Amino acid sequence: MAKASHSVASRKRKKRVLKQAKGFWGDSSKQYQQAKRVLVHALRYAYRDRKNRKRQFRSLWIVRINAACREAGIPYSVFMNGLKKSKIALDRKILAELAVKDTLAFKKLVETVKK
Repeated sequence: MAKASHSVASRKRKKRVLKQAKGFWGDSSKQYQQAKRVLVHALRYAYRDRKNRKRQFRSLWIVRINAACREAGIPYSVFMNGLKKSKIALDRKILAELAVKDTLAFKKLVETVKK
């Protein structure tokens, strides 16, 4: 009995890896073994950095809110505590956007918190 050929499956697998590695530098986008090795690394970074992006954005929003609060004469922690006590449920993303784009609305929030 003749040996079974796996050419269709292996070609499909190699094409998939090379397609994902498109745009990589040098042989990493042309040779299967190189591409597979580099792709494993790249996918690991992508997974990790999807989590990191969320952290970085939250940090950025906090910095923006803090800057706007200080400008209005109130520390960030006092502002956030006041929002909770007055039952205003706005997340940091929206607060940061208000602080940057709609300063009047943000000032009204600060006044509400100060009362």
